[in-house]
Amino acid sequence: MSLPSSLAQRLVLPVIGAPMFLVSQPPMVLAQAKAGIVGAFPALNARPPALLDEWLHQITEELAAYDREHPGRPAAPFAVNQIVHKSNERLMHDLELCVKYRVPIIITSLGAREDVNAAVHSYGGIVLHDVTNLVHAHKAIEKGADGLIAVAAGAGGHAGTLSPLALIQEIRAWWDGLLVLSGAIATGRSVLAAQAIGADLAYIGSAFIATQEANASDAYKASIVGSSASDIIYTNLFTGVHGNYLRASIEAAGLDPRDLPQSDPSKMDFSGGAAKAWKDIWGSGQGIGAIADVPDVATFVARLIDEYSAARQELATASSPYGRATR
Repeated sequence: MSLPSSLAQRLVLPVIGAPMFLVSQPPMVLAQAKAGIVGAFPALNARPPALLDEWLHQITEELAAYDREHPGRPAAPFAVNQIVHKSNERLMHDLELCVKYRVPIIITSLGAREDVNAAVHSYGGIVLHDVTNLVHAHKAIEKGADGLIAVAAGAGGHAGTLSPLALIQEIRAWWDGLLVLSGAIATGRSVLAAQAIGADLAYIGSAFIATQEANASDAYKASIVGSSASDIIYTNLFTGVHGNYLRASIEAAGLDPRDLPQSDPSKMDFSGGAAKAWKDIWGSGQGIGAIADVPDVATFVARLIDEYSAARQELATASSPYGRATR
């Protein structure tokens, strides 16, 4: 497995805060990075496009100041998610700004392009690419991605259908580079589990919706706290690509979660035209049964660290029924 030292040395926990449409904005990204995990946001969250320049300036300047004030424990890197689908007319504009500000990590989704990867590599950045299956995984690496984000069943937003055990296992059969796991991860124990099955980092999104810094309504946050895995509905109705959404928001829109029509995949749009879907029909992964309150980001990350450490200690000291200690 390969975790770049530039990334590993700045993390207090092997976690990336997943970029979430509308929800992830500078306050949460900054809080995540200062807490010691990768903070990320979709470029399309900056509206109008010129706002992206302001956001990147704010994030880079504030994190640089934080590093000067905390030389012994600098902030974690941040990442920007770029939608590489043909419907995203902003891609080149947004990519140029990411190059200008030398964004450490670019997360690409819904398409793999050599020119995008080359632009990021030109200043020493790394590219992680979202994949839900082996076909897309192979294509991403062939086109120059530095790592993969395995989006397994149970992930929030546009999720795959494969078990994380199966998806990680099959990718690891041929790829020994940087690998991130996404799918129902909301506790420190599940972060350790992701590593145990072969991932380098865990990708946590939905749990961060229920934090003070998230750009989400109080009702959305309350729904995250009050829901569980059985309240997640998998459908392609809202964007043309299958994703996971909260049952309560679907019902509030006057729809029956048990009888949703299929959308035409040829009409999918990721340029931001589906904003109403994410604003009114709330995305979420299956891991939210573990979420019971709405803390600030720093408190939640500290909780993850404690859970992760406790789980590691339990494994180190556990007795094995097979006659030897678990190591």
